[in-house]
Amino acid sequence: MGTTNIKRTPMTARMIRLFWLMTFLGAAFSVVLSTACSGDQHADSDSSGTNAEPAQAWQSVLEQARGGHVYFNAWGGNDALNNYLRWVAAELQQRHDIRLTHVRVASTGDIVSRVLAEKAAGRDDDGSVDLIWLNGENFRTMVEQDLLLPPWTMDLPNYQYVDEENKPTVLLDFSTPVEHREMPWGMAQLVFYYDSARLDGANPPRSMPELLAYARANPGRVTYPAPPDFHGTTFLKQALLELSAESNFLYQPAAQFNVDEKLAVLWEFLDALHQVAWQSGNQFPVDGPRLKQMLNDGDLHIAFSFNPAEAANAIASGEVPDSVRTYVHTGGTVGNTHFLAIPFNASASAAAKVTANFLLSAEAQARKADPAIWGDPTVLALDKLPAAERALFDKHQPHPAMPSPESLSQVLPEPDASWVRVLETQWQQRYAQ
Repeated sequence: MGTTNIKRTPMTARMIRLFWLMTFLGAAFSVVLSTACSGDQHADSDSSGTNAEPAQAWQSVLEQARGGHVYFNAWGGNDALNNYLRWVAAELQQRHDIRLTHVRVASTGDIVSRVLAEKAAGRDDDGSVDLIWLNGENFRTMVEQDLLLPPWTMDLPNYQYVDEENKPTVLLDFSTPVEHREMPWGMAQLVFYYDSARLDGANPPRSMPELLAYARANPGRVTYPAPPDFHGTTFLKQALLELSAESNFLYQPAAQFNVDEKLAVLWEFLDALHQVAWQSGNQFPVDGPRLKQMLNDGDLHIAFSFNPAEAANAIASGEVPDSVRTYVHTGGTVGNTHFLAIPFNASASAAAKVTANFLLSAEAQARKADPAIWGDPTVLALDKLPAAERALFDKHQPHPAMPSPESLSQVLPEPDASWVRVLETQWQQRYAQ
């Protein structure tokens, strides 16, 4: 192999200075570039930690949920609710290959007892309930008996839009902190409705004392369902809140008070009301739907519901005349949030989470809030939603039987859950035939 001779030319002083200048600049540029690249890598790492990881975790839930079968245990006595859930089931099947079965129940307490029995039997997975419509005393019982899935709602992509600031009842369930163990689904508030063709539309009774006065002037035309029906118990709570000179005690455990002393004003009111009520207080309707039917038949002048859209829905379905209108008491009425929960031993917990997230979507919430569909108020903060999703709520047509948002602005929080059993037990002892 030959050798190549290279002729070396000595550098001039100027060339040497230029060489060192370029070397310095190159080194400096390398440091800057290295720092910038390091910063980019750090930013990517942060992004992965805050966005990519939750997205990947939710993607894993979606994959686990596909092909799942969710047994949703919920009250099934309302056509609007049942029709809405049929739409939900069709959407879940198409979008996520999830089969939703609405298990219609008459009493949520029965479902709680079933889950408790499964736990006692050691059935820690493959449970019979995947999703349950829950609130109040039943939620507290499931918390106390450790029957719920550990906190999970904060992992739902749509939970970021829940209105925790302006709707504080999404964080409390009958004074029990929710702490992400159940998902806010809808808002509810006690409203009264009447047939304006029979009762002066300008002057419905707007307080419990006014209701008693109206009943005295119109004997047999006012009543309420017998507790423990939910509507009947709510009527008792509303009356006690209004009639008590100081009602703060209702937001503390009943065991802390002399309940006979605290409830005396309620029994005095009911004793007077029963004297002029339907069937002289010797019989009571079984539930809210029966109350509505009696209003339609003309047996009653006033009914009530925990759904502000009850009258509007009933007009649309032909259950009541289109002259029915809705109102609330001037001092406010009892209101709460109703929730969805997943039992600890659900067979399809991933599919239940995907179902819950869809029910919390703007699309599903807007459809549910439409008076023509159901009229159940949303738990979302509309100002948090993207413009296109917020616009879904603007499509609703106002209905003359719907109360105005302003009239529903004064909500009386639900009393502590412990008062429910006290009220129902003592009512049964005093008035049940």
